[in-house]
Amino acid sequence: MTARIFKPAKNAMQSGRGKTREWQLDYEPEQPRAIEPLMGWTSSVDMKQQLTLHFDTKEDAIAYCERKGIAYQVIEPKDSVRRAAAYADNFAFKRVEPWTH
Repeated sequence: MTARIFKPAKNAMQSGRGKTREWQLDYEPEQPRAIEPLMGWTSSVDMKQQLTLHFDTKEDAIAYCERKGIAYQVIEPKDSVRRAAAYADNFAFKRVEPWTH
């Protein structure tokens, strides 16, 4: 039973950074998912896949794993690259191609 400790990525569908400040602990699947023959859904008998724990800091998550004797892997978050863009840049003279609809 191995756990992953990580910070969730920003939702691609929205511009906000909600639910990305806390650390999350998920368990690695012990068995592969199987396809149900009747409905075609994927299922698993591993109940730990449904468990997700949230922590305020990385150290809290690591302390939890060490206290419970769980092997863990810490995945450090990547820094997001912010590109400064303004609406006025659409009409700048330095544009390579003219702005059109």
